[in-house]
Amino acid sequence: MNTEILGIILIYLLSLGLAIPTGYYIARVYAGQKTWLDFMQPIESLFFRLSGINAQQAMTWEAHLRAMLTINLLWFLWAMFVLMNQGWLPLNPDQNPSMSPDLAFNTAVSFLVNCNLQHYSGETGVSYFAQVFCLMFLQFVTAGTGMAVCATVFKAMQARTAQDLGNFYVYFLKSCTRILLPFSIVLALFLAYNGTPMTWEGKAQLISLEGDTIQVSRGPAAAMIAIKQLGTNGGGYFGVNSAHPLENPSYLSNVAESIAIFLIPMAIVFALGFYLNRKRLAYMIFGVMTVGFLLLVIPTVYYEMQTPAIFQKMGIDTQSGATEGKEVRLGTAASAYWAIATTVTSNGSVNTMHDSLMPISGMTALLGMMINALYGGVGVGFLNFYVFIILAVFISGLMVGRTPEFLGKKIEAREIKIAMLVALLHPLLILGMTALAAYLSANQTPMGWWFLDAEGKSLAGGAWLNNPNFHGFSEMLYEYTSSAANNGSGFEGLADNNPFWNITTGIVLLLSRYIPIIGPVAIAGILANKKYIPASTGTLQTDTFTFGLMVFAVIFIVAALAFFPALTLGPLAEFFSS
Repeated sequence: MNTEILGIILIYLLSLGLAIPTGYYIARVYAGQKTWLDFMQPIESLFFRLSGINAQQAMTWEAHLRAMLTINLLWFLWAMFVLMNQGWLPLNPDQNPSMSPDLAFNTAVSFLVNCNLQHYSGETGVSYFAQVFCLMFLQFVTAGTGMAVCATVFKAMQARTAQDLGNFYVYFLKSCTRILLPFSIVLALFLAYNGTPMTWEGKAQLISLEGDTIQVSRGPAAAMIAIKQLGTNGGGYFGVNSAHPLENPSYLSNVAESIAIFLIPMAIVFALGFYLNRKRLAYMIFGVMTVGFLLLVIPTVYYEMQTPAIFQKMGIDTQSGATEGKEVRLGTAASAYWAIATTVTSNGSVNTMHDSLMPISGMTALLGMMINALYGGVGVGFLNFYVFIILAVFISGLMVGRTPEFLGKKIEAREIKIAMLVALLHPLLILGMTALAAYLSANQTPMGWWFLDAEGKSLAGGAWLNNPNFHGFSEMLYEYTSSAANNGSGFEGLADNNPFWNITTGIVLLLSRYIPIIGPVAIAGILANKKYIPASTGTLQTDTFTFGLMVFAVIFIVAALAFFPALTLGPLAEFFSS
């Protein structure tokens, strides 16, 4: 047990140790300073020439958003075409069929918004062509999108008074060519060397230890797994994600993939400090995020390493904790750590089945996504935290009787309205859609086209639940929480490949991706246009321990008020009834 604990401590310390220099490097990339990958500039210039984009054009915050939304629409149309036609497209040695319209919509939207919620099984649901030229492509460009809009906010925070916030396409392309691509190549080579498949060949025929002939899926997996982790995408090449022995072959690969989850989300925070030359502000943000993470991961590790209560009543001591649904190669501590790491970021990959987590562990995983600001996804994680900073500045200003200011700019009604809209959208989508699903699950009559299963048979209300009690409610709550947090993990006891879940989660995915991006960029752009006010003795200091406590209190209060009633109906009720 002590070895397992030391293992996850080492993983976190390695993540932190690598994140600081990575943050310095990211700051230099976005500031246009010299880096070791400047040799990529001719390739970047070629992209701009071929696309007709003027990389020197200054863009306002509105222009950044128009560019982002336009290019995302084109990617969505490409994804829909590929997924609905993959059956006849090339590179399909296993003859996987094309997707139905509702499943293609869900999958296209999910990968478009960096969520990677998968209502299909990876190795049987998509072809090699779709895996590489659609899904893996989206894993790069959507992660690059999140990083580009984050760079836009960095630029706005740096500006004294300005409308010029740089060029979206430059930020986006550099995010892909100078950060995501080189890091992914290193990780993909490491995984391939450790046994992860990287081939165009179809299924391999093997003889099992029992003497049975089995077909083992393979393909160009290592490349996709690398960007799924580094881009906080989370979409697995195989159906069970990194619980699959080919996707995560060993404890060493588990360490590498665990570090990759945290590397860029952590680094973005340090990049802020280097970019603005405000390291204390970065330390404050990182401290709040880390305290929140520890408050979630410690009880999760504890409960997963304990013998389940039902086993204790039967007089059974498993010695190794709650091992149901977990890889015994990795251990319960490593599984518990990953479960929280993947949910406080928007990664969503799994090395254990979250549906088998102990009730309190399931609740902490839910809380990581409900808060949605502790490290978060690449780029967008900071944007979510930025909203809480604006709210904390406003509340602090009211408490001390001063005009709220942040980095020399007054926070006024317009910015607060946008921040509150973003903050309240998250619980509205999660709780509203969960309430709808819970209501319909109580209706035991067939309910039309929206309730057809994968074979086209009509479902009665609630037929998607394998666990109709407290845990069944948690499964529905988790699905919408994962969608709203752009996470993608799931309590997989839920039968979700039907039009109702495909369409409703798709709608949640779209709203919860773009409004939380538009809001912070709008706030930052509006503040950048305002007159700069030099700091004085009366200025609220936002890089202090005290302000950090204020931000943490705002996050805690918003999460508690919004989600505690729902958690009592699900994981807490399950815990106290077990």
